[in-house]
Amino acid sequence: MNLSRKLSVDDLLEGCKRSERRTQELLYKVLASRMLGVCMRYAKDRFEAEDMLQMGFVKVFQKVTEFRGEGSFEGWIRRIMVNTAIETYRKNQRMMNVVDIEEVYDAPQVTFDMKGLEVRDLMNLIHQLSPGYKVVFNLYAIEGYSHKEIAEQLGITEGASKSQLSRARGILKEKLVRIERQTSVPNSNAQLGNDVPLTMAAMPIKVN
Repeated sequence: MNLSRKLSVDDLLEGCKRSERRTQELLYKVLASRMLGVCMRYAKDRFEAEDMLQMGFVKVFQKVTEFRGEGSFEGWIRRIMVNTAIETYRKNQRMMNVVDIEEVYDAPQVTFDMKGLEVRDLMNLIHQLSPGYKVVFNLYAIEGYSHKEIAEQLGITEGASKSQLSRARGILKEKLVRIERQTSVPNSNAQLGNDVPLTMAAMPIKVN
């Protein structure tokens, strides 16, 4: 009998709070694929994403008794994965001594229509962004963070966050236009490949 298919994430919560190894393994089995998809949106490659995933689950099991039932257990775990991705990004920035994310200029507001764009295609496009653009776009457009929250998380200014978002949108728009010119079927998966795992049936995107 496949218990991981019969038990929901919430069903596993109490066992994890008791540090039951079997329950922890089941939770990992149920959520690993979806949480890897979250990490992949921030990581430079699959290896880094898998490292984020492992670090994230270690934190989940260490902090699980702090979960107070405000929102879903899975949503709480997802936030830990995002925070782990942010920590990894900031560590990489310190090691590389990269400061480009703080370069602010009066960038025009760029928007583009993502209606009809397949989730897998969008994830592939996002994955091609440079680290600074990628992390800001993910936090703002997908996770729903405000520019103030992004600035606090990344240690940058709100202006830098807005600038990075505008640049990211511009790059994504250019890539989308090129793809549509290359194929008679807009947003074809065949044009982009399937390197990034599909984790959601529909991905909500904040465009304004």
